[in-house]
Amino acid sequence: MKTRNIILYLIGLLAFCSCDDMFTPADENTRQLEDLNKETAYVHGLLLYAYDRVPDLTTTQTDIATDDAVTNTNSTYRTMALGTWQSDNNPMSQWDQCKDGIQYVNLFLSMVEKATWAPSAASKQQMFIDRLKGEAFGLRALFYYYLLQAHGGYAEDGKLYGVPLLTTPEDGSSDYNQPRALFADCVKQCFDDCDSAMALLPDNYENISTADDIPAKYRALGANVSNYNLVFGEKARNLLSGKVAEAVKALVALFAASPAYRDQSGVSSEVAARYCANVLQRIDWELDPTGNIWYKNKAKLEPNGGEMPEILWRKDRSKNVSQERENFPPTLYGSGTVNPSQNLVDAFPMANGLPISAAASGYDAKDPYANRDPRLSHYIIYNGVKFKNNEIITGKYANSNKEVKDNLDNGATSTRTGYYLSKLLREDANPRSSNLVEQQHIYARIRYTEIFLAFAEAANDAWGPTGDGGTGHSAYDVIKAIRERAGIAQAAPGTTERTDTYLEECKSDKTKMTNLIRNERRIELCFENKRFWDIRRWLLPLDEAVNGVEITKIDEDKDPTPDNLIYRIFKVEDRVYDNSYQHYGPIPRGEILKWNKLVQNKGWE
Repeated sequence: MKTRNIILYLIGLLAFCSCDDMFTPADENTRQLEDLNKETAYVHGLLLYAYDRVPDLTTTQTDIATDDAVTNTNSTYRTMALGTWQSDNNPMSQWDQCKDGIQYVNLFLSMVEKATWAPSAASKQQMFIDRLKGEAFGLRALFYYYLLQAHGGYAEDGKLYGVPLLTTPEDGSSDYNQPRALFADCVKQCFDDCDSAMALLPDNYENISTADDIPAKYRALGANVSNYNLVFGEKARNLLSGKVAEAVKALVALFAASPAYRDQSGVSSEVAARYCANVLQRIDWELDPTGNIWYKNKAKLEPNGGEMPEILWRKDRSKNVSQERENFPPTLYGSGTVNPSQNLVDAFPMANGLPISAAASGYDAKDPYANRDPRLSHYIIYNGVKFKNNEIITGKYANSNKEVKDNLDNGATSTRTGYYLSKLLREDANPRSSNLVEQQHIYARIRYTEIFLAFAEAANDAWGPTGDGGTGHSAYDVIKAIRERAGIAQAAPGTTERTDTYLEECKSDKTKMTNLIRNERRIELCFENKRFWDIRRWLLPLDEAVNGVEITKIDEDKDPTPDNLIYRIFKVEDRVYDNSYQHYGPIPRGEILKWNKLVQNKGWE
């Protein structure tokens, strides 16, 4: 079990890494975990190890296991989607990584109050303890959230289980044969940990300028502005804060109130909606006008660009070209790794807001990308688009420069669907080794748009499309704002008033609004590793085949006008999942074999 490896590693680390005792051996030349109490760098190291275990992906990966995309590589997510998903072959597993993180958090919490963080200032000592404990509680909630996503499910006895609940550190004498706690108890632990974090942490890490801004409990201990800023100031940004803990609580609540879990989770959609509303009230329900294309905001992406209104929590900025190298089309020296599906393209409505399947939408199968939702051209490279001032032809004919590298099925790095990825990529980057241009990237852990969509989903389920439950906002209000930001809805002739006729139609139908909200979430969060988990928690079919488009010319000597192109939709790849049980992921088979108190989710071996 990996937890034992952590314990052995820590003991080994302590045995060899002391500066004070480098040349003066301690008794028996060994050191114990208790020695950490005297060396705050080691205690803090436990918390840093926990941060390192947060399983946030910085590249588009898991979407290729869904109906949103395929890949031209032999990714483990692809092979999983093709039928190899098993309890001992699970790329989606969070078991080891998150359990390691929990062990580090629990070890840290057992030592943080015994360590001396500021020997000369009682106020600074207490502030450090409070902040670090708050971070640890928030991280533990986050780890349990990821574990529930990946491993929560119904066992053969009909009960909904989570994972073993561990709130104290394990050691060599611990009983590792622990049963799974009920799902509802795990959710409650997440909520309790988030509440504990929020009680200890500031909403944001910001410098203050006057003593009046210091919380009373620290003023009573003699805290001054300098010390407060040292602990809770802007240098701590990107650490887990009070607002992050509140957002994690909201996401856990939405997950628990989803169709796959709500019967036994103990959480209602109303509770989830109110938790989401608490987060959004902090920003006065202001949707960032450019939040859906934050990755194109060059000024804000730079190190001195300040914080982005769209990003609630993020990783550190990183200057690289990895996403572009993986996903640019071949003519732009990329590997075209992630290929969006026709399924996803069809989910984008027309610019007037109507689905392409609606008779009055104006959709033209002979000119399928005309007058579409503007987000389509932001997120996906389709045939004929100019990207980096280059004409990208994914159809089976040459572009204006007689280039065919980007054509469908034209090599190992070409598209398999007729589409390339553009979301999250910087057009001003260049992956060509002889002319390498790296650019700054921000990888969002939690976006405010995700919280807005979570509120809309829960509020619609709890109160209907226009009910607000006393929050002052409804699902309809939120979706209207998101679609207006995207550029959907048109002004009537001779007026400036914009109308989204399809949204107005959904306004009076809860089921239609549910489907619209899910579709908006699919579009807004595409390629951010959300789709796999959403399909499962909504209990939607897992096995929808992935389609692509083949585009050919009728007359090779003529320009590629709508009258001279033929669009043929074809199946690219099956999705081989079993809808009877695979909405719930497995407990790792090795753990089931080792510990007889662990029960497996039904359907899995």
